[in-house]
Amino acid sequence: MKIYVNQIPLEGLILREEIPAAQLDLDTPVLRLTDAVKAEAKVSRGINCVSAHLTLRSALTAVCSRCLAEFNTGLDRELELNYPVDKTQNMIDLTEDIREGIMLDYPIKPLCKPDCSGLCPVCGADLNINKCGCKAA
Repeated sequence: MKIYVNQIPLEGLILREEIPAAQLDLDTPVLRLTDAVKAEAKVSRGINCVSAHLTLRSALTAVCSRCLAEFNTGLDRELELNYPVDKTQNMIDLTEDIREGIMLDYPIKPLCKPDCSGLCPVCGADLNINKCGCKAA
């Protein structure tokens, strides 16, 4: 997402863009974007700065850290970005800051549900589906 500094009116402007997931390169072994990121930026300009309030939305597929099941979830993130500018600067590219903002919102240990029972440490059965007869060691 690019902001052209000279095109920002006094009242500010709103930019909307869909950023392809591949462009952001955010896939990990346990999380991946399954849809383009829908970005909306409310941009305003000061004397020596440009401010952007971003709303980011997308769909994610994750692997539960307890039971290893894949599940779908959403990405809904807001960012507040400020950039110093001088008279020679014509454009600001927000793509890397959007990428970092999404990455910081990724859960460390994604869960398919808050009360996920996980896997049996003995036989490996998914305890969300049915209980096994093993005695935990």
